[in-house]
Amino acid sequence: MTIHKRISALAAVAALWAGTTLAEPQHGIAMYGEPALPQDFAHLPYANPDAPTGGTMVTSSVGSYDNLNPFIRKGSTFWQMRFLMGESLMARSLDEPFSLYGLLAESVETAEDRSWVEFTLRPEARFSDGSPVTVEDVIWSYETLGTVGHPRYHGFYNKLESIEQTGDRSVRFTFNVEDRELALLAGMRPILQKAQWEGIDFAESGIENIPVTSSPYIITDFEAGRFIELTRNEDYWADGVVPFVNGLYNLDTLRIEFFGDEVAAFEAFKVGDINSNREFNVNRWESQYDTALIQSGEFIKSVLPHSRPSGITGFVMNTRTPQFEDIRVRDAMMHAFNFEFINDTITGGAQPRITSYFSNSPLAMQEGPATGRVLEFLEPFADSIPADAITGYALPVSDGSERNRANIGAALALMEEAGYTIQDGVMADADGTPFTFEIVLETGATENQSIIDIYVESLSRLGITPTITVIDGAQYKERTDVYDFDMTYYRRGVSLSPGNEQYLYWGMEAADVEGGRNMMGVKSEAIDAMIDLLLTSDSQDDFVAATRALDRLLTSGRYVIPIYQWNISRIAHDADLKFPDTMPIFGDWPGWQPDVWWYEEG
Repeated sequence: MTIHKRISALAAVAALWAGTTLAEPQHGIAMYGEPALPQDFAHLPYANPDAPTGGTMVTSSVGSYDNLNPFIRKGSTFWQMRFLMGESLMARSLDEPFSLYGLLAESVETAEDRSWVEFTLRPEARFSDGSPVTVEDVIWSYETLGTVGHPRYHGFYNKLESIEQTGDRSVRFTFNVEDRELALLAGMRPILQKAQWEGIDFAESGIENIPVTSSPYIITDFEAGRFIELTRNEDYWADGVVPFVNGLYNLDTLRIEFFGDEVAAFEAFKVGDINSNREFNVNRWESQYDTALIQSGEFIKSVLPHSRPSGITGFVMNTRTPQFEDIRVRDAMMHAFNFEFINDTITGGAQPRITSYFSNSPLAMQEGPATGRVLEFLEPFADSIPADAITGYALPVSDGSERNRANIGAALALMEEAGYTIQDGVMADADGTPFTFEIVLETGATENQSIIDIYVESLSRLGITPTITVIDGAQYKERTDVYDFDMTYYRRGVSLSPGNEQYLYWGMEAADVEGGRNMMGVKSEAIDAMIDLLLTSDSQDDFVAATRALDRLLTSGRYVIPIYQWNISRIAHDADLKFPDTMPIFGDWPGWQPDVWWYEEG
């Protein structure tokens, strides 16, 4: 299937900032200006309104789960469940950096300064059991999620001055801080049914308490740790009512099968038990997908472009631990990580490296010294940030050989600066205490283990022997929730519209929150200030400059050892599973698969 990239990320960002401020009830809302689609739009530009309904999509997941409530911190849930189960007041278009369109809400209105936002519910909105979605459900959902729900919801709730009912179907959110993004975030929280949770401790609910929502899919069967099956609700309230959903949610059945490791999951795909498989290893894509099903044409391989930032994927160092609180040690660890040799070994050298958190986008830090507004934003913090955040920083590059002589030499010098030397073949401090650390990995992550095996060989040249601990998914979550690791695998996606989630990823307040996302434990006034700036900027130039400055601080802070980036997605799937030719700028992202896919024989 031929893919056409309809719009570049930069053009989309420019479109986002065009237009005027909302001043009356509208069908949608954008971070700046107005949303791209008009009041009378019929469907999303990347959806097929003529798609047939029916069919099944079966995907795989390595690991397990012990909870079917994705809106709380307790237990482990499948990562995609909150997208499949949660429905909100507004829905996000994947074809614009940050625009929302009415879903449960028929309209949105906000103050010129975005100090409040008001939504009016659609009279047709219903939960899956047929009961109406009310303002009372909305207020209860925000209060509950914001206080005892997953920590991802707490930050927004803490910025609320009030939530009040303003009419039979309308609710207003008033904010206690200046933050333009809050008017949009108010439309993005899942709305749950208040009546379901009477007499039940929401925060402690488990696998027996499946949340009732208004979503198009309902969990109809499951076996803890083995599979989850969802069925399309034939009485889904939004069908024929909400333009946003036209052409979406076409598949009758969604099934997720869980496996102990990547090998077992891939074997299930090869025999057709899995009919859609997303592949991250280009070497395996090129060498192991010549299966009988693909040879026969029953399955096909699709390569899908996108224009979103790379995000960060790699191995995070926990700065809460004494081993990694010193940036010189973290820098040494990055020099010892021989990416070029690892990439050649694991992928045949085919995957480009992530060069910064926002690489592959117009929001990425620029090469060389900071200039213009980026420099102006960083200069007040010059004494407390890495010098090369201003002068310019780039990741270490090896000669591609296994020995990596130059970078190993640089790593030795950095360790010496930090107070460590090789003593009798072992890296140790002035008291002779060996320098070592623990790398915690999840069972089944065979590629990560292969990368770490190569890394450990490199570290041996520095006289460092880390401990490798491989544990099951439940134990892994328990330990990472309380930051009980020195180094572990880390992946964090970012978008063309970074906002309040940046506080959760690397803000100071999030560093000590159990179950949070600031895995590296960074506490930086400069980083928080850049997030403040990108949230309060009223111009394109300042927003971009603040994000580029943030990217410089994160990258030069040497918190994560980056590996490859995926500027395309690779999905092998049943030839009868189809998707539109037009790809959104976010590409293969939550909201695209399974949402826009359909099943059609022939």
